[in-house]
Amino acid sequence: MYQLTKADKKFPGVHALKGVDFFIDRGEIVGLVGENGAGKSTLMKVIYGTYQLDSGTMQIDGNTVRFQNPRQAMSHGIGMLFQEQSLIINLTVMENIFLGFEQQFVKWGVINWKSMAEAARYQLTKVKLNIDPAAITSTLSFAQRQLVELAKVLTLEERIDGDLVILLDEPTSVLAPEEVELLFGIVRELTNRAAFIFVSHRIEEVLELSDRIYVMKDGEVVDLVNKNDANTNEIQRQMVGREIDKEYYREHRQKPYDSNKTLVSLDSVSVSGKFSEISFDLHAGEVLSLVGTEGSGRESILRTVFGLETPSSGLVKVKGTPYTRGNVREAVERGVGYVPRERKIEGIVNGMNVYENMTLSQLKNYSKNGVLRVGDEKSMAQDWVQTLAIKTPDVSKDCGGLSGGNQQKVVLAKWRSGGSDVILLDHPTRGLDIGAKEDVYEMVRTMCEDGSGIILVADSLEEAIGLSHTILVLKDGKFQKRFDGSAGDKPSLYDLLHHMI
Repeated sequence: MYQLTKADKKFPGVHALKGVDFFIDRGEIVGLVGENGAGKSTLMKVIYGTYQLDSGTMQIDGNTVRFQNPRQAMSHGIGMLFQEQSLIINLTVMENIFLGFEQQFVKWGVINWKSMAEAARYQLTKVKLNIDPAAITSTLSFAQRQLVELAKVLTLEERIDGDLVILLDEPTSVLAPEEVELLFGIVRELTNRAAFIFVSHRIEEVLELSDRIYVMKDGEVVDLVNKNDANTNEIQRQMVGREIDKEYYREHRQKPYDSNKTLVSLDSVSVSGKFSEISFDLHAGEVLSLVGTEGSGRESILRTVFGLETPSSGLVKVKGTPYTRGNVREAVERGVGYVPRERKIEGIVNGMNVYENMTLSQLKNYSKNGVLRVGDEKSMAQDWVQTLAIKTPDVSKDCGGLSGGNQQKVVLAKWRSGGSDVILLDHPTRGLDIGAKEDVYEMVRTMCEDGSGIILVADSLEEAIGLSHTILVLKDGKFQKRFDGSAGDKPSLYDLLHHMI
């Protein structure tokens, strides 16, 4: 059905695809795994028409094609569900579904909104989503927006002849388990009308959903395995080129924190509609995890400590001094750094290069008489590129062009290079491969050894348990239970789940 032969793609300083052979047949679900920077994203963008091959051939049903842009790819039945989502959140659901294809509803220069709503409702039934097509997209949950994205892709059915190929780029990265199962069920039902390419760093999900799995490393396909023959440990070894450290969360490096040095203190803090009466202390050298289901208030607590949200009651103190109100500048000046879940939206600035992103929060340290000392910026950035093993041709490369794991390292370097010793981590390993996750865990341990305090909202309960000195369980915005997570004496998954649900 769809085939790439000897696909090759280069960028300045990077050989992203090296003679890749890839095919997918009707009704298949094909998994694609590899480290950040292995070439997965480049391969997906070639298939979708965002990038053009330097050499190699692309065929659909035996016919050679070459796409200059995504619109051409869509005209051949290729759609993409993006990890970061492509919806415009201040538009309605129906406007997003038919964005760029509104002309079918226009008569005498006027859009027939009733007709558009009916057509959108039909598309939404394909993904079993019962919502008002006129709803503003920002009012939907992340999972609902994900399904709207899928409904948008499925409009290709009415516009083309032939089968669809739908690219799923990390579609489960922030979904709850029940939402993942819902999405997987819908994808399986849709295989009678589409084939799917599924990219995920959660290997267990790839094994569950896929018929075949391509394993990539350094721009090459190093293995192609059938689902029934796949072995998780072997796939992980092929991805990173070495055995995975059995001490995954670096528990041997976990040292007791300094209980005499309090960095952050919350005293009966509430934010209306988010959480209420939350109290805790964060100490130097401590990893404090906030765990709970979506809507438990954990992310809002991080944003409150960073000054993005203002408490309706209670007191937030950083190093003994209370905030007068929610103020990000004040938080940064006191040494608080925030690594957000949506790194491409809130963490980095696309269009700015690596060194500019690193110095963005501390420009006063690199300017004299209003003139930036670019040489000093580059020198500092180069030191952190080496320290954190950031994969980039040079520090002048656009940060938006780096892999997700390397973008995350740039965000961490931004705060660490500026001297931040209170680090707020919101899903810091979301969308990262297993090797990049290990790098983050190493950084967490190193920051603690340097005397920093970390408040963590982890990507999984296992991650929270493995990394933390202290775990606070939240439910419906309220504190439920505190667990000590000393090395060698960690709580179990059941201990946490018992109080979360």
